[in-house]
Amino acid sequence: MSELLRFRSYRVRPASILTNSYVAGTVIENAQNFNTVSLNIAFTKGSLSDASVKIEVSNDGVNYYQLCSDSISNGVDTIKMLSYCLSADGNYSTTPLEINAKYIKVSAIGTSNTTGSSMTIDVICSTN
Repeated sequence: MSELLRFRSYRVRPASILTNSYVAGTVIENAQNFNTVSLNIAFTKGSLSDASVKIEVSNDGVNYYQLCSDSISNGVDTIKMLSYCLSADGNYSTTPLEINAKYIKVSAIGTSNTTGSSMTIDVICSTN
């Protein structure tokens, strides 16, 4: 018997020029109905050095926490802020991440000259 996969795609950032500070896209509400999130990113570099995208979660819609990644080596757990750095034109899809929050906020930033840059971000939420 196959499992039914439920998913929903949210366009949180329509195609637009990046800036030199993080700009948040549309916040996704009621994300607690899903258990994984991934990003589909369409990126045009233009004159940028690169661009970064970060994901933040919240349970109250006020206090947001950036998703982190961690690795364990020799018994030491190293935690790093999770962000996606893009340095070439392309369409990118991230590995699904587990989530446990009511709100999801995705923000993007460009580094250096933003002329000719563009980024579109869709958030894919799913559960099975």
